[in-house]
Amino acid sequence: MRCHRSEPDPGPNPQYTYFTDRDYDTAATMFLQQKPMDALWIFAYGSLIWKPACDTVEHRRATAYGWHRAFSLELTRWRGSAEQPGLMLALERGGSCDGMVYRLSPTDEAKQLGRLIRREVGGHEALRAVRWITVDTGRGKLRALAFWAGPRGLDRNVRLPLARVAQILARACGHVGSGAEYLFQTVAKLEELGIRDRNLWRLQQLVAEEILSLSPPPQLENGHDDFARSMMGR
Repeated sequence: MRCHRSEPDPGPNPQYTYFTDRDYDTAATMFLQQKPMDALWIFAYGSLIWKPACDTVEHRRATAYGWHRAFSLELTRWRGSAEQPGLMLALERGGSCDGMVYRLSPTDEAKQLGRLIRREVGGHEALRAVRWITVDTGRGKLRALAFWAGPRGLDRNVRLPLARVAQILARACGHVGSGAEYLFQTVAKLEELGIRDRNLWRLQQLVAEEILSLSPPPQLENGHDDFARSMMGR
């Protein structure tokens, strides 16, 4: 609530060429042709965990080895603005990432995958960061489609220390919400699923501290620090 503010939607960036409906259909067909024979699985590690864009029939906890979460995609729309850019999670090389895999119904794959691509992909540049990765579910390995995986080469891809990420998330807000809300929803859902990401847990503490430094609650002025402890002690 302390980070939210009303921001207008600036609309599509004129420097990019966005997909048409036909382009989206072509992309969905391409990935369906590439999918493993048994099923179409989607690997979720960020907002797809708490705000899925498609209907699924099965889910499992999964680990993607060789990948880790990072707030490495700069946003000037959605949860950021041109004046105060935000950041979004992506999968970067190295380490491991615990998340979830979701299986699409074989009777409705094309429709559900199309919905998903329309939410995640704007054009050809973004499509380069959609790839098949191998994940371990504890019941065996499988191939799953991941969005924003290895987005190197994109002009929005950044590498920042955790403290700087916290400063940005505590301040950035766009027409769909704030960066702090995005982080909170992700951490809360991961905690619900029994998944703990060390960097995200540290990051939420840094963001909470940053928010308090920008707008300290009245309780702190009177010597009551219950609010601060609740924010930083998750």
